[in-house]
Amino acid sequence: MTSLTRTSSYEVLEALRTDRALTVVRADHIPDAAQLCRALAEGGIRTVELTFTTPDVLDHLAAAADVPGVLLGAGTVLTADQARAAIDAGARFLVTPGLRPAVAEVAVAAGVPVMLGAFTPTEVAVAVDLGSAAVKVFPAGRLGPKYLSDLRGPYPQVELLPSGGISADNAAAFLAAGATAVCAGTSVVPPAAVMRGDWTEITERARTFAAALTPSPES
Repeated sequence: MTSLTRTSSYEVLEALRTDRALTVVRADHIPDAAQLCRALAEGGIRTVELTFTTPDVLDHLAAAADVPGVLLGAGTVLTADQARAAIDAGARFLVTPGLRPAVAEVAVAAGVPVMLGAFTPTEVAVAVDLGSAAVKVFPAGRLGPKYLSDLRGPYPQVELLPSGGISADNAAAFLAAGATAVCAGTSVVPPAAVMRGDWTEITERARTFAAALTPSPES
């Protein structure tokens, strides 16, 4: 049975500030979710989001919820029912692609951190009002790091997580622009590698991405 250990917003944010990355997994099949999480953690990314676009995601959440050293959450959460089911399966945080008040209500009532998706300054404000522990800026790749920096102007205290189009090539720039952490997707967890269970490749991709988060010091 999956444990229902609750994680505070502080714990989630501290994990994100430490690793500065969250991995978003989207695949048609995950052969072993626990092994996937271990592979990512070995590469230096310990916060993992399994999305509702993946078949049997609730089973995967339950199977990997207790992997030591991994903070596992559910993403692409669109409804209150999905939110409740994910929490029951062991998700320690919830992520939405846009503003989903019903999801936020369930999460806040359950004491589970939620990170709502937003794009415009108005949406960021609404996400904060709904109780979002951090705000996922999506799709961040459209306007780049400068847009994130612009959002930081009126919202210096808001934790921003850019998502969409983030790679080892631009992740450090988003962090320099004020992101708390960045969301890594297919550049770290290509669906094909996930589906064939190539944990070695995924560990190496995570390690490469993590190394790119800190620019080399100038000589």
